[in-house]
Amino acid sequence: MKKFLSIILVGIMMLSLTACGNGGSGKLKVSVFYYTYSDTYIASVRTALDSALKDAGVDFQNYDGNNNQTTQNEQIDTAISQGSNLLVVNLVTSGSVDASSAIVEKAKAAGIPVIFFNRAVESDEEEGTVLGSYDKLAFVGTDAPEAGHMQGKMIGDYVIANFDTIDLNGDGKISYAMFMGELGNVEAIYRTQFGVEDADAVITGAGKPALEYFDASNTDKFQVDQAGAWSATAANDYMTTNLSQYNESSGNMIELVICNNDGMAEGAISALNDRGYNLGTEDCTTIPVFGVDATDAAKQLIADGKMTGTIKQDAEGMANCIAYLVKNVQAGKDVMADTGNYNISPNVSNKIFIPYAAYTGE
Repeated sequence: MKKFLSIILVGIMMLSLTACGNGGSGKLKVSVFYYTYSDTYIASVRTALDSALKDAGVDFQNYDGNNNQTTQNEQIDTAISQGSNLLVVNLVTSGSVDASSAIVEKAKAAGIPVIFFNRAVESDEEEGTVLGSYDKLAFVGTDAPEAGHMQGKMIGDYVIANFDTIDLNGDGKISYAMFMGELGNVEAIYRTQFGVEDADAVITGAGKPALEYFDASNTDKFQVDQAGAWSATAANDYMTTNLSQYNESSGNMIELVICNNDGMAEGAISALNDRGYNLGTEDCTTIPVFGVDATDAAKQLIADGKMTGTIKQDAEGMANCIAYLVKNVQAGKDVMADTGNYNISPNVSNKIFIPYAAYTGE
């Protein structure tokens, strides 16, 4: 009888240990929340993450927030009520401490880990406010200013090497358009700022005039997707309207296009195509267009001679890092266990940066 009771006791202890390793459920059940499925880059992350989680044998379910924070919050409530014990969250309201803290509080109440990714959970001024508030929390993203700095240098170098060709208006200056993905988004803010500032530093350093925004009446010096969707449609609409007034026949052609992401670059190029530009043929004038992400579509546009360059945001690298953290939780480890090989923020110990890289097709 004693031996029988001992066997039962060991079995109960083993079950208890298994349950504690995965938030009390006995099996890891992951819920992945995307701010929207329609974002091209995010779609690339989703494809790569689906594959990585399947390879790891992880039970997971994806949710489309459809660019609505209320929708995402309701989805998280539903997932937790249905037994999810790990949340992987691409926050809708980027940079919002209120939005990210609300999600962390939900996770705390359930005693489960959270991995935020791609979209900032707090501003630089508030760094650590959210990420330092819970010991089962991590962030996988990028060093937001890096893309802007890299894009700016790429643009500056290209302008200096091709100044006379770009200067279609023959006025000794380069007229540019800037398409911003989203107001208030940390990545969009830095890309908009440094994409021009760093380009100007290179250009003026070589003795040429700084870039000049095409529309002097627009003091913002950018056109933003009002829906916050970083969309090709928004950029196409803006560029189509711009070209009706600012063109070669009027002597004020837009000579350079800077975009916060490749989706908007695609939209701008489509509008240029409609006016006979950027067709990828030798007899066709090409307006330099720069983006960020290095999506497959952008790589093809560059290969076809229709787009000049982009900054690679590594979707597969981001997905693999997220999957690595998921597997830590799956194994009953701390979410940030054994992450020494990753580029971790010097300011916040649970913030991982996936590096950017310049891409011109070469």
